Amino acid sequence: MRLGPIRTARLDLLPLRVEHAEEMAAVLSDPALHTFVGGSPSTPDALRTRYARLVAGSPDPAVSWCNWVLRARDDGRLAGTVQATVDGPGRDRAEIAWVVGTPWQGRGLASEAARGLVARLREEGVRTVVAHVHPGHHASAAVARAAGLAPTAEIQDGEVRWRLGPEQPR
Repeated sequence: MRLGPIRTARLDLLPLRVEHAEEMAAVLSDPALHTFVGGSPSTPDALRTRYARLVAGSPDPAVSWCNWVLRARDDGRLAGTVQATVDGPGRDRAEIAWVVGTPWQGRGLASEAARGLVARLREEGVRTVVAHVHPGHHASAAVARAAGLAPTAEIQDGEVRWRLGPEQPR
């Protein structure tokens, strides 16, 4: 499954390219972005290597890696990423994630991007959407909620599993 660009009110979600690494290294350079997920900011070279692997796609033909950068139309700059790993029978299940650089936070861009991503996935036949959110990451929980997901009682690797299933109309 290869999904093209997604347009929202203020963002263009553009399919990830290796060439995005340089600008994204700056966008993701704040160590605070790693508070809940661990690690540290990546160098442009490390992101180029990672992006090349992502763009090449999953080695498992039953799994699709779909990744976008977020371009804010007001200033033309990259502001973050969204991703979906699509699998399941009929490729009807996706795990999603998002990150928005610190200068763009607090403007609702992550929620807007996640809503756009979920809408596109649903158009493509994805029936179940899952996200994993650290229980202390209230901003990320708000993004999941805005995208139509609801928390479950499941905890995986210390994170709450949020879910939007086929019985939910969104």
